[in-house]
Amino acid sequence: MDKKQALIAGALTSLIAMGLSTGAMADDKAAKEKCYGVAKAGKNDCAATNGSHSCAGQAKADNDPNEWKFVAKGTCEKMGGSTQPGKK
Repeated sequence: MDKKQALIAGALTSLIAMGLSTGAMADDKAAKEKCYGVAKAGKNDCAATNGSHSCAGQAKADNDPNEWKFVAKGTCEKMGGSTQPGKK
């Protein structure tokens, strides 16, 4: 195999691997839901709904109803959280 064929084979392998991992991530996200009011301080997954910050890991208090984490679909209420922001 010459260098050109090796380069093409490597590129194709990379594209296939990226496609497979993207599909797995989409399936994983589909099996989860945002759960508000269960994140511990500094353990939230993304921005607060009240605009107090815009990044993961910046929650200031435990169980703030404006902070969320991804949890397995159907488990949020069992954990004492809500699938609606600002409610608990």
